[in-house]
Amino acid sequence: MNIFVVNSGSSSIKYQLFRWPAEQPVCSGLAERIGLENAVITHKTQRDGKEQVTQRTLALPDHEAGLREVVALLTDPVAGALREPGEIDVVGHRVVHGGEAFAATTLLDEPVKAAIRGLFALAPLHNPANYLGIEVAERLFPRARQVAVFDTAFHQTLPEYAYRYALPERLYTEHGLRVYGFHGTSHQYVAAQAAAYLGNPDARIITVHLGNGCSMAAVHQGRSLDTSMGFSPWRAS
Repeated sequence: MNIFVVNSGSSSIKYQLFRWPAEQPVCSGLAERIGLENAVITHKTQRDGKEQVTQRTLALPDHEAGLREVVALLTDPVAGALREPGEIDVVGHRVVHGGEAFAATTLLDEPVKAAIRGLFALAPLHNPANYLGIEVAERLFPRARQVAVFDTAFHQTLPEYAYRYALPERLYTEHGLRVYGFHGTSHQYVAAQAAAYLGNPDARIITVHLGNGCSMAAVHQGRSLDTSMGFSPWRAS
């Protein structure tokens, strides 16, 4: 099974191609500066235990142009790993904000897409770009199943005392103002690895995500109980 994973940002596309059940990607890369004439795509292919790097500088007016160039690299006889785009079985999309609607990885259909659009106001810098990547991928890979993985999903186990702010009730009920938590895929993975290393599935663990954004989470028995990042991905609580 060929699984293509996409992280569509405001001006970039990060991607990896997995040939399941192998856990290491056969191709990966980054298209950046989308919208400019000097956009850059850096594409990496694993072949015979060695990494082959291909880099192209070109004009990418939008995300569709960027993803089309990525597909061209994936199917390139030298730099690629596929004969044609129809070989991709599943496309996985990172979606930053799932609100209270999504607590797990979700197969994309029209109601789910409508819910993601409804969350644009909670993550205006992230969700619109994530959604654009979904729409482009649906056109380029019409045979593949499209799946969304939400940054907020892992933190849907927060107890009410942890996710509610000390604010008037209507701000929560009418405007959704609460702690959602982010970097959930990272916290979930790190917590699971730490528990496995300790040989203790009941362990109480503090996980720390450090990157372009940073957050911490308190995890017990694999469930998020508190987190340092709150209402949106651009403001910490």
